[in-house]
Amino acid sequence: MTSTLTQSTAEKPTAARKGWIADWRPDDEAFWKATGKSVARRNLIWSVVAEHLGFSVWVMFSIITPYLAAAGYDFTVSQLFWLTAVPNLVGSFLRIPYTAAVAIFGGRNWTIITAMLLVIPTTLLAYCVMTPGTPYWLFIVAGVTAGFGGGNFASSMANISYFYPERARGTALGINAAGGNIGVPAVQFIGPFLIVAGVAGTSQGVNDAGKSIFLHNVPILWMLLAVFAAFMAWRFMDNLSVARTPIKEQLPALTRSHTWIMSLLYIGTFGSFIGYSFAFPLVIKLSFPEFNALWIAALGPLVGSVFRPFGGWLADKRGGAPITSIALILMGIGALGAIWGINSHSFPLFFTSFMVLFLMSGIANGSTYRSIPAIFQAEANAAAGGQASEVEIVKAKKLTAAALGWIGAIGAFGGFLVNQGFRIANEETGSVVPAMWVFVGGYAVFLVINWWCYQRTVFLEKAPSLAHAKV
Repeated sequence: MTSTLTQSTAEKPTAARKGWIADWRPDDEAFWKATGKSVARRNLIWSVVAEHLGFSVWVMFSIITPYLAAAGYDFTVSQLFWLTAVPNLVGSFLRIPYTAAVAIFGGRNWTIITAMLLVIPTTLLAYCVMTPGTPYWLFIVAGVTAGFGGGNFASSMANISYFYPERARGTALGINAAGGNIGVPAVQFIGPFLIVAGVAGTSQGVNDAGKSIFLHNVPILWMLLAVFAAFMAWRFMDNLSVARTPIKEQLPALTRSHTWIMSLLYIGTFGSFIGYSFAFPLVIKLSFPEFNALWIAALGPLVGSVFRPFGGWLADKRGGAPITSIALILMGIGALGAIWGINSHSFPLFFTSFMVLFLMSGIANGSTYRSIPAIFQAEANAAAGGQASEVEIVKAKKLTAAALGWIGAIGAFGGFLVNQGFRIANEETGSVVPAMWVFVGGYAVFLVINWWCYQRTVFLEKAPSLAHAKV
């Protein structure tokens, strides 16, 4: 669609070509109030929809794998863990090129492409579960393509970061991230009900409760939704010329130490959220085989997603580093509670402890991600001797967008490590408890890194601008 902005109190922006906005100045108050805010909100809405569906497809195997045995597929527990881990791994790596793609193709154009790419894994998975005797390698191929959905987060966040002024960016990124993250509980909650709702004669097996199962319902529904998202992105979204950044201008983000520090912290926060989201239904099935209501696993990702914007809001008010530290401490306590619940075979204790893990990982996701644009903005202000110019602010935004891709990719890779931890622990000991002990130790390490880099007095004295930015 052609985007034409009009305003009475600011200069009329010029449109570049169809679907592109050539003049975009969200930090200009007159520009923002006249038309910028409404355009940004419209793009945010459809960005959330596309990203939401991307997350759903990314974790779709998490709700399919517990039913594969009932559908007649004789896969080992190790093979099932790999089916949930492969999309995680592929999606993590794809976040890097997906971020760069926004700068090359434009946010609207790339959203259309990524939404249509979701048709591939959903079609493949539908074929796999509808075809008796499908070999394991074809399920792996479907899992590889499901990784397309994992890349959507990085491109969506990079795109939306350009639409909003600094004062509103934290809230916008929080809403965008939360709306996308909710795609995880959406497929995990709706999936089990779709699986037992089908037409006689098309069943792929019988579940533990004696009900017929129809696994193809899940991928087919999300395939249709992906086509819908692509159409709506084409109809209602815009590209921003200011977001076009040559690759060589994005590379300096990799030379910034904060890019790598925040990447490590994001392994502990988002890596935990997405790793537990992928593995939770299978972990419940292994640790409490008598428990059949797997839809309840969706409550964990739901809690983490809903509280993510709250983490960003707290970071705006109290600073990102202190909120992240508190969250990491409580995540360690949650992991200890889960260990106790498994060892005592207490599902209520186990489940409540995992809810703490999900909730605090969501808050920590919001606080760490909010810190990233604040860091680059503060560095730009410090380099300018107090207040960066508009050109320097745009440059900082481009570095932020590039950094978000790398940080999101490395953080998502933490989810793969979580899944592999569970797999190895179960293979070696028959329990996931040893993996949980490793996670407790990991949270302690991340806590030390966060305190050392962003909370100790020496750091604040050397970087007062960052302290003022509430990093």
